[in-house]
Parts: sequence; C-alpha cells; structure tokens
Amino acid sequence: MTTLYVPDRAKKRKLAEEAKLTAPSGGEGYRVNIIAQLEDAEGNPTGPQLDLPHDADPKQLEALLNALLNNDDKVPFAFYAADAEVVGPLGLHLSSRAASVENVLRIVYQPQALFRVRPISRCSSAIPGHAEAVLSVQFSPDGKHLASGSGDTTVRLWNHETQSPKFTCKGHTNWVLCIAWSPDGRVVASGGMDKDVRLWDPETGAAVGGAMKGHKKHITALAWEPAHIRYPPIRLASASGDGTVRIWNTVHKNCEVSLTAHTNAVTSVKWGGDGLIYTASRDTTIMVWDGNQGKDCGKVIRQLKGHGHWVNSLALSSEYVTRTGPFDHKALKPADDAAAKASALTRYKAATQGKPERLVSGSDDFTMFMWQPSETKTPVARMTGHVQLINHVLFSPDGKYVASASFDKAVKLWDGHTGVFVATMRGHVGPVYQIAWSADSRMVVSGSKDSTLKVWSARTRKIETELPGHEDEVYAVDWSPVGTKAASGGKDKMLRLWRN
Repeated sequence: MTTLYVPDRAKKRKLAEEAKLTAPSGGEGYRVNIIAQLEDAEGNPTGPQLDLPHDADPKQLEALLNALLNNDDKVPFAFYAADAEVVGPLGLHLSSRAASVENVLRIVYQPQALFRVRPISRCSSAIPGHAEAVLSVQFSPDGKHLASGSGDTTVRLWNHETQSPKFTCKGHTNWVLCIAWSPDGRVVASGGMDKDVRLWDPETGAAVGGAMKGHKKHITALAWEPAHIRYPPIRLASASGDGTVRIWNTVHKNCEVSLTAHTNAVTSVKWGGDGLIYTASRDTTIMVWDGNQGKDCGKVIRQLKGHGHWVNSLALSSEYVTRTGPFDHKALKPADDAAAKASALTRYKAATQGKPERLVSGSDDFTMFMWQPSETKTPVARMTGHVQLINHVLFSPDGKYVASASFDKAVKLWDGHTGVFVATMRGHVGPVYQIAWSADSRMVVSGSKDSTLKVWSARTRKIETELPGHEDEVYAVDWSPVGTKAASGGKDKMLRLWRN
C-alpha cells in the first residue's frame, strides 16, 4: 500500500512563495533580472547600473557595495527600494510592494553602526536609596557613571558595575527636576524646584562650589556647551519656569547672559554644535539664540512659530554626539584636553557631514514640526498622527530616525531627514513619558505610566522585549552610551538597572 505524503501548511506556503519567484514572467514578472542603480542618501549614484538577479538579498548587496566603494573593512549597510527597507530577496520585496521592474530601480543605501548593541532583556538590580520618586536618570558620556535626581531633594551617583549607591549629593532644598552631565564627564549639573543650579564632582560626590542663583522659578532643563567648541566645557544653559534662560560660567559661578524673549515658562533648552541655543516655551514659540561668546551672545537669531499650544520637548539631530563629546562606544579616555577637543570635533563633523542641524519640536497641540533653524524659520515638515499631547521627542544617534512618545500610549517613528511618518509602535497601556535610543540606533526603549519599559526594534518596528519590574509609573529612562545597560526610575522610588 502506498502512503500519500501531505505537506503541512507552512511548507505549502513556502513552496508557493518559491513558485511565485521562479514562475515564468508573465503574470508576476518578478523572477526576471532587475536593472538597478545604487545611490547614497543624497541621491548620488554609486558605480554603474547593475543587472541583479531577482533573489539578490541584503547580504549580497552589502558585499557588492563594499567592493564598489573599495572598503577594506566591511561596513554594514541598510538598503531601501520602493519606499521600504529590503529585508529579503529583491524580487519578493518588489512583488510585495507591487513595484515595477520595467524601469531602472533606485536602491538607496545607508551605513549602519559598526558595533551592535544587544537588547536589554532583564532587570539586573533594583537599588533602593531615594526617599521619593526618581524624576531623572542619566549616564555619563563615557558610560562609567550614573546619576539620578529625585523628589527627596538629592542627586545620587551610582556604581552601576557593582550595582550599589556611591554618593548622595545634598544641597537642593526641593525636588531635583533635571540633571545634565558635562560632555567631558567631569561634572554633573542639577536643577531643582528651589530655583538653584548646582554642580557635583562624580569622583567624590562633593559640591563644586555653591549654588548658582538667579532664576525666579523652578529649573526645567539644562544644556552644556558642546565639547568641540570649548574643552573642557565650562558654560551651562539653564531654562526656567520664569520664562528666561541663563548662561552660566561654571568656573566663576556667575551668570554671563540672561535670554529673556519668551513670555511664558521655558520647557526645553538645547545647545547646538554650531554655537546656537534653541529654547522651547509654553508661549508656543521656539527661539534660536546666538550662544557664541562675544558681543552678540544672547541675541535672538530667529523665532520659530507654528504650534498652537505649549511646546514640551525639543530634539536636535546632533544631540547624541554633543552629549557624548570625545567618547565613542568604546569610551576610551583621550590623552589630553587638546586630543579630546579634536576627537569631539571629528565626531561632530562625521555626524553632521557638513549639513545644518535639524530640530524637532513636540507640543501639547498633538503635532510635531521639523526645522532647519540655522537656515530658515519655515518648517521642513509638520508631523501629525499623535492624538494626545507629545511628551518627548528624540533623534536616533545616527540622525536617521526621530522617535516620539505621547499620552496616546504610542511610540511613533519618523524619518529623521524629511519628517515623514514611518511607523506606530503600540503596546503600552498608559501614557509614554520618556524614550532613549541604543547607541547603535537599532532600538529604542520607552518608559510609561503603565509601570513597564518596552524595547522596540527600529528595523522591524515591533516590540523586542517587554520589561516589567517597576511597581508604579516610570518617569525617567536612559540607555548607556556604551550600550551595555539601561537605567530607569519612577514613582516607586527605585532605580532599576537593565542589561542583556
């Protein structure tokens, strides 16, 4: 008796897909060779037009491109055709997008990070210490130190290698709302509800001089002058609820300039790599100021209008590289200050490639705008899609994507050059408060009111890992610049460390 073999469904589906690719060209037409032109992100062609087989995949395209570019060290690339990333055989990709193979196909390539960060997947420790909610956490530029600010009026420094408290920095008399590491990693600044800005030494936990006083209301945000402009950085900008931004000399502890054009509380301040300072306010405007030392310091260069409600958050395309200064993902200490400044300048030039910085603003009016503030006051794009106010916006370290977090429980991805919508990533069941990118730009982690963190993949636009553990709302999250760990804090007063 003969036994008839019946293939299972998965095998049937696989056979059907293979049959589509190898079917004679007539109905499908995607098994034929494809004439393609490789182009960089600016649209400049690389090499001649190529006759590619229909089953060419990204690995083969990568090998081909490295050969065309004469790269001795193989560089990883991502490829885009028919408005989507190529993740499988080229013929199947075009078939699924119903794209024509009659014309020359434009394949756009973009270099990826040479290193790869593993997704964080478990809580390695929950460290008690703060007596009130943790409101801010940030790793130092070299990833060696971790600081947190809390409602208990203290800044705490943690040893994340031994996963234990290191120093408790006391001085503020009210909630610590924001912290910011200097790009050289030698000082951490904190701003509080008590209207003061204070500096701390991460090696000893001691205060660096007294409080810098002058603001009439609470401090909302801090930004250091980038390391490639001056090293070691000594100027710090502080934004306040009193509608002003002050630029402090952290050596002499004096206010050099007060920026006073806003008519309501300033919510965010960013110090750009070209010497411009960007501020967002509850008066619905964004101001661009001259931050370079000299007689024009503090002068308004342009005002950016467009939002219909409070502007909550600003993101700068060069923010990651100005935050980390001379330190790359290996976090090697520069030989001296001159070498550090040169390293920071090299990294900044590589990140911007001679193009103007892009700025994204997120608002209570549910919209975002992308700007090129050094060139024009006209927005590049108006980015709509969120249906609740936007809490946080952040560029990926390579500037390719913008991620946004909103009260509508979603994290959205946008194109970092054009502002075009890419994807919505849903999974949280409460408002999303803060997001942080991995150093290789491949993942983003989000902290929410629902007490969880979630790690999302920028390539698949899906959830990578879900991280429960906090017992209440998660207010702050940061991913180490060296990529090995993430930290989060919230209403449950615990600082949690996460790793692979």
